[in-house]
Amino acid sequence: MSALDPIDRNILRLLRLDARMSTVKIAEEVGLSPSTCQRRIKLMEHSGVIRGYTALVDHSARDAAMAVIINITLERQTEDYLNRFEAAVRKHPEIQECYLMTGGADYLLRVEVETPAEFERIHTEILSTMPGVLRIHSSFSIRNVLANRRRAR
Repeated sequence: MSALDPIDRNILRLLRLDARMSTVKIAEEVGLSPSTCQRRIKLMEHSGVIRGYTALVDHSARDAAMAVIINITLERQTEDYLNRFEAAVRKHPEIQECYLMTGGADYLLRVEVETPAEFERIHTEILSTMPGVLRIHSSFSIRNVLANRRRAR
């Protein structure tokens, strides 16, 4: 797929706000016919721009899960170290997000746990055993300020 135009970016913005928004509603918002809008969405899906759809879960409904933000510093920042670390991260579904970063830490990870003991297990059995890890700095979230953004529109 070629570069995204402003209409494609607007479609993506609307889908990020509500992935269940009807094609008719999206088309109306971006000024296209429903069939043209659907064709653009399908093109973005087939080209990999849209990789999938997901459900956002209200954590208050889940035994008070806590997000833990983890900064990882590697011993070295060589391509080999980065590739080995990223391959190891992909093997652990407990890690919901992983970003290569600029600044003080090399990676920022996010995991969700229900208890500090669950995080201790992840720290001991997973994070501490990953290749090339020099330092792990973890912070527990108190509350997701943007969790209800869609409802507040």
